[in-house]
Amino acid sequence: MTLEPVIIDQDELLKHISETIGKTKVLKLTDILYNRMFDVKDVIRLTFYPEKEIAFRAAWILENLVLTKPLRFIDDLDYLVAQFFKIRNKSCQRHYTKILMHLTGPKMDKAVKAKMESMDMQPVVERCFDLIINPKSPVAVKVFSCQILFNLRTRYNWISEMLTEQIRILMNGGKPAIQSKGRALLSYLSAAD
Repeated sequence: MTLEPVIIDQDELLKHISETIGKTKVLKLTDILYNRMFDVKDVIRLTFYPEKEIAFRAAWILENLVLTKPLRFIDDLDYLVAQFFKIRNKSCQRHYTKILMHLTGPKMDKAVKAKMESMDMQPVVERCFDLIINPKSPVAVKVFSCQILFNLRTRYNWISEMLTEQIRILMNGGKPAIQSKGRALLSYLSAAD
């Protein structure tokens, strides 16, 4: 019989993510944290851990935790978005942009949508454009950033034109993921005109 890990605080979680873990363990830890009503801010703080691998594992858990039931973390969304601007670890940026892509998406819970709409997302838009333009940004970060911008295009009417231009630049010699996502987004953007 395997005993369930005991995670009562940030230090206990740190012990569990200090070793290499796979998807199965990430899902197990996510489930434990969710069921124990673990403070998501403690997980967010670990995404800034100096050891990049530990920060990455914390971000992976954060993604799974928040996207499992975003409504449960509605009061923490301001804090989460504020941390998005500070994250420099490229592996963590991937998880943060994926979280924001879903939180701003059309299928999100109405209460979460309302919360996101009540927030000033202009800095998020600017950060996403910075990530797209940065040649060192991983492909997934660029793709998720494009989707976030697409999701916010009706809120800030100037996004569509700039996003279209940036997608065309990215697609010029870009990797298959950029090509595929770029074609889809350009198609949606041109249909909206």
